[in-house]
Amino acid sequence: MPLEEYRKKRRFDVTSEPEGRRVRAPRRRKKLAFVVQKHRATALHYDVRLEWNGVMLSWAVPRGPSYDPTVKRLAMKVEDHPMEYNKFEGIIPEAEYGGGTVMIWDKGTWTPETPDVDAALTKGDLKFSLDGQKLRGSWVLVRTRPRQGESRASWLLIKHRDEWASTEDVTELLPRSVISNRLLVEIARDEGGNVKKAADGDPAAVLRKILENPDLLIPPKKGRRKSVWHSKKAMS
Repeated sequence: MPLEEYRKKRRFDVTSEPEGRRVRAPRRRKKLAFVVQKHRATALHYDVRLEWNGVMLSWAVPRGPSYDPTVKRLAMKVEDHPMEYNKFEGIIPEAEYGGGTVMIWDKGTWTPETPDVDAALTKGDLKFSLDGQKLRGSWVLVRTRPRQGESRASWLLIKHRDEWASTEDVTELLPRSVISNRLLVEIARDEGGNVKKAADGDPAAVLRKILENPDLLIPPKKGRRKSVWHSKKAMS
């Protein structure tokens, strides 16, 4: 069943992550959504999610996307996520699966560059273009053979050579959320997360500038509703 693995890993009376509505047969749409969430959990990584068949296909990319076509980024396939997850920015409680701070680092639409996406996924060679606020142009996700001692195959996220290709590090140049303009440390501060842990996921150069000039910090918004949910179960 779609989203079964996603739901098994989470306690929705504790985490504010969306449970997700029942997946229905998708209607034909001209544009498909994509989102990239920067996630400081046990380790920092970027979750690349592509809408397909009513869910968000998901890959965890430890070092984040690169515009450099010579760079091949490791991408680990993870469980499908619900469409509602595209709007999630906040805190997953530390004791829960994926506990840490989540930022909506980029979002937009994606277009398959192959007529049969399901066949491309089965083959392990999905070519697509992105039209986001940070990520643009043509990309490919390629599945590799499992290495010795590994139980499952990995994928690689690679930028194609086009007008958007660059050697600049987009994760260092554009570290803030596309919906709130916050750094991870500011999200953790506002939402009741682990500020020290979250700051470890922000570029050191940006944090140094903030230490030199605290006015660069985004001020917390008054009355902001925190994303951390407390258990709905009564204390025993």
